[in-house]
Amino acid sequence: MNLPNWITFSRLLGVPALLVLLNSGAETERYWAAGIFLVMASTDWLDGYLARRLNQITELGKFLDPLVDKLLVLAPLLMLVELGQIPAWGVFLILARELTVAGWRVNQVSVSGANLWGKAKTILQIIAVTVLILDWPGGQALFWLAVALTWVSGAIYLWPRRA
Repeated sequence: MNLPNWITFSRLLGVPALLVLLNSGAETERYWAAGIFLVMASTDWLDGYLARRLNQITELGKFLDPLVDKLLVLAPLLMLVELGQIPAWGVFLILARELTVAGWRVNQVSVSGANLWGKAKTILQIIAVTVLILDWPGGQALFWLAVALTWVSGAIYLWPRRA
């Protein structure tokens, strides 16, 4: 396993701390949770940059990176459902899209990386989750925009490609 893949995998290590802090309900802990979340999310850029710069793009990395992205976003979203901030069916819509794309990717001989729409979806999800963690105004609107873009990006990714 190369350095970019290790960085990708290391993002998972912060998820339990994020969930514990978010579950505490205290405002200070929410700021810490948002900070941890943003640090983990920023390493998504770092591992991709290093993989390209060091010429270490691997099939494992192309599979592992989006999987970890999904877990990083879905874990706090599920906690936010438990805290009553967002509806479970909205998170289900995100989960359904993510599982569909992941299932499709497993059956491919060569896994393509994220396209521009997938990257935009990830950025909007990160912004929405951060605003929701901080319980700032606009979190609900950002969440629903993220749900919509998640589905649009999934449809574009899965749309049959013409030769």
